[in-house]
Amino acid sequence: MAGQVRPRLTLTPVPVVVGTSTIDVAPDPSADALVHVFKTAVDPYLGHVSYFRVLAGTVQRDLHLSNGRTGDDERFRNVMSLQGGVSVDVDSLPAGDIGAVAKLSGTRTGDTLSATGRAAAPAIGFPTPVLSVAVTARSRNDEDKLANALHRLVDEDPVLTVTRDDETHQTLLGGLGETHLRHVVARLERKFHVEVDTAEVRVPYRETITSTSTAEGKYKKQSGGHGQFGVASIRIEPLPTGSGYEFSDEVTGGVIPRQFIPAVEAGIAEAMAHGGSSGYPVVDVRAAVFDGRHHAVDSSEMSFKMAGRLAFQEALGGARPVVLEPVSAVEVTVPSDCLGDVMGDLSSRRAIVQGSELDRWGDQVISAQVPSAEILRYSIDLRSITGGRGRFTAIHDHYARVPAGVDVPPPPEN
Repeated sequence: MAGQVRPRLTLTPVPVVVGTSTIDVAPDPSADALVHVFKTAVDPYLGHVSYFRVLAGTVQRDLHLSNGRTGDDERFRNVMSLQGGVSVDVDSLPAGDIGAVAKLSGTRTGDTLSATGRAAAPAIGFPTPVLSVAVTARSRNDEDKLANALHRLVDEDPVLTVTRDDETHQTLLGGLGETHLRHVVARLERKFHVEVDTAEVRVPYRETITSTSTAEGKYKKQSGGHGQFGVASIRIEPLPTGSGYEFSDEVTGGVIPRQFIPAVEAGIAEAMAHGGSSGYPVVDVRAAVFDGRHHAVDSSEMSFKMAGRLAFQEALGGARPVVLEPVSAVEVTVPSDCLGDVMGDLSSRRAIVQGSELDRWGDQVISAQVPSAEILRYSIDLRSITGGRGRFTAIHDHYARVPAGVDVPPPPEN
């Protein structure tokens, strides 16, 4: 109506952490500038663009603020006001406004910038990825290009995760589901011109031993000149889960010269990494070299490294090796009317259900230990069972022996 005054929007104070204290910061345009970055994008013309909300003070062109996470000084070379799908250059933005700035060197989504660099706005809660795929560049010439493109995508979309699994030799792209990941792959091809292939995530199985075993490794090679000769007798025994690899030198009498002992240790470690009877890395083993033989001319580091490797391969067969699989701690939240179906599905996945309880919204929260191999695509199945009303989180918890009767796939050829 003509003459009617539109009511002024009331801005509420924002809780901000300064040092070890939390204080309420009023949106006062005359105060020191305080900025919270809530989104990041890569513009083909402007480059790295940070979208922010002015919590306090006034942001002006050429303003310098400090990033609370990195401590870096950031310069606002330009300030843009967001007007629909258009960004318009302005001289300043007061508290309460949102805007954008290009080319902040080290600022990410969720960062807080202030005059002192000591303030931190409330963290943005991002959901945890529930589905991953392995990605590789279709052309070897695009491998570096893919790595750069993935880094830029994670800057734009903090929900995405990119990790490198050194055990399975895969680059894993994690997201919120099939649709999200399909969209990301399409953006890689459309925006960054990188064609990629996707594959299922491999499970990082391991092997360990269950009893003590001894063996001798002998490496002998004769050629026209100096030959190679080394003999190492070793003992291997199991260690508690998570202990890794331990080595001890029990050689007496100089049957293996001191300078060759590290070579025996390296050979054993190399054999463990190469894999046991199932082809997966061997872990949680204590190895001791206690005897051996050498030749004054033909012995070398290489010959004793090979002797250590051969000794371990021989001893492994008598140590009753078993395959270990990763187990995840899983929390599944579902409506009460879906509880029975979800429980039955978890049981079919070899889950050990530890209990369930009601949350404050009346949903059932199920806690379980589930082999990681059984939940690689669980988000898709859970959505189907619950009609899209279920959600879950899974984090790696421990390794456990694969039960008899469960097939373990062979490791891929590298």
